[in-house]
Amino acid sequence: MSDKRDETACRVCGVDDGEILWGAQGFPLYVICDCCGTESGIGDDNLTQVRELRGYWVGHGASWAVPHRRPKDWDLLRQIQNIPEEWR
Repeated sequence: MSDKRDETACRVCGVDDGEILWGAQGFPLYVICDCCGTESGIGDDNLTQVRELRGYWVGHGASWAVPHRRPKDWDLLRQIQNIPEEWR
């Protein structure tokens, strides 16, 4: 039996609002991340691209794509700890 689960944390920035981005069967649901703006299934399906997207996002100030969704106590370092191990 497979131990794959639905992914709710963004592979690029680690934001996790509970919305499913990747299903347990490995299919993206094409959800746009409110934080980094990455769409699941578009550029976040291999480690090299994920790292490039993350580097670009952080290098440009790690600003939120939807600023009003940013928590008042937001902490970038705490958030990136949510990135799934295989996507770090």
